[in-house]
Amino acid sequence: MDAPHPSARTGGVVATLAFAGTVAAVMQTLVTPLIAELPQLLNTTSSNATWVITVTLLVSAVCVPVSGRLGDLLGKRRMLLVCAVPLFVGSVVCALASTVVPMIIGRGLQGMGMGMVPLGIALLRDVVPKEKLSSSIALVSASLGIGGALGLPIASAVAQYASWRVLFWGSAVLALAISALIWFLIPDVPAGAKGQRFDVPGALGLAVGLVCLLLAVSKGAEWGWTSTTTLGLFVAAVVVLIGWGFWELRTKDPLVDLRTTARPRVLITNIASLFVGFGMYAGMLIAPQLLQFPEATGYGLGQSMLAAGLWMAPGGIMMMLVSPFGGKLTDARGPKFTLICGVLVIAAAYGLGVVLMGSAWGLMLFLMVSSSGVGLAYGAMPALIMSAVPASETAAANGFNTLMRALGTSIGAAVIGAVLSQMTTEAGGFTLTSEAGFRTGLLFGCGVAVVAVVIAAFIPAVRGSAATGEKADEAASPEVAAARS
Repeated sequence: MDAPHPSARTGGVVATLAFAGTVAAVMQTLVTPLIAELPQLLNTTSSNATWVITVTLLVSAVCVPVSGRLGDLLGKRRMLLVCAVPLFVGSVVCALASTVVPMIIGRGLQGMGMGMVPLGIALLRDVVPKEKLSSSIALVSASLGIGGALGLPIASAVAQYASWRVLFWGSAVLALAISALIWFLIPDVPAGAKGQRFDVPGALGLAVGLVCLLLAVSKGAEWGWTSTTTLGLFVAAVVVLIGWGFWELRTKDPLVDLRTTARPRVLITNIASLFVGFGMYAGMLIAPQLLQFPEATGYGLGQSMLAAGLWMAPGGIMMMLVSPFGGKLTDARGPKFTLICGVLVIAAAYGLGVVLMGSAWGLMLFLMVSSSGVGLAYGAMPALIMSAVPASETAAANGFNTLMRALGTSIGAAVIGAVLSQMTTEAGGFTLTSEAGFRTGLLFGCGVAVVAVVIAAFIPAVRGSAATGEKADEAASPEVAAARS
């Protein structure tokens, strides 16, 4: 592995990248407390208002792999600064919006900032000493989950006690702070794939395929899973993504090197990431509903949005605390072991949730245990990826892995949402998810986590440090290995 960049201050670099990832993830949950009020605030329909959330998902899914590849080509620090620009501009646009169209535009711009997470993880390989690399990767990777967990109570408090526009002015200030920290604390290191071309057709093909797939997944329940629109989007996604795959295999400088992605260590890790993303989001979808359902149902806990967010906040804190321990576990036993342990903890948490779902304390404990497992798993997956790809592909490979996690959460939201909507009961003239529906959702999450354990068990092991990528460089690029020796 290369020596760390001489100008790098390790502590400041890791803190800055973790902060950047957390803020980018907070943007995803920023409008959650406003969902019910958006139609009135923006003078639009409930159906149109849902695009305020959907557009962020779509744009981030498209931009994450593109940002990763551009980081390899142009430099990761430069792309981190580029990602901060739409975060700021999008926040200002949302803060000034009075109708749904500018709000959707602003939320789309905010979604572009999610590229910070894989860029930050990849940059660590260039600037952090070997002995600190695993724990640093674990913390920055877990920032994706930490931001999502902490964003809800923070946004709820601001929305309840101040104007909703304060949420977006606050996020604009955070974007400026991130830009300043990146500018002053993140060193500029040479681009790993400098001189290669950016794959424009590959980027467009992946964008079209992902948009079709995610639109069908996220809007299928609203449009009807058997509707012409939903089925047409699924078919289009399959056709476009197959064509994209053929193109990536034939072009000289692909957006995503599918030959590298097909290596067993990378491929199986990415498949496991889908299931881990699913497992993480199932609990995040069920817990707030149980907390906020009226007590008259017999199983709801009657909490306000703010109170529910506060009950959920310890989960994000646990993720932050567990991540460094996960890095040490990776150093001692390897990232595969850490991933399996993390997913086993997630599965156990769902079993705990089934038993303790009748109290707010029980749900808080469930989320704390589940988030601890997510912290372990999220830190291990990038280490597995970087141990199997050359240095010139680290940002792109991490971007693709982040995309797999995001696809998992999207599929999880659709599947668990379908379960909860089908298993209902009548209460006070309203149709609500039944207690059995919530228990089924928790059991479903447990089952998915068990499947992830089985998949992770098939990840090939490697000897030596798993996070440095030395083995990958030797196998995939003799020139890089020679330069490092």
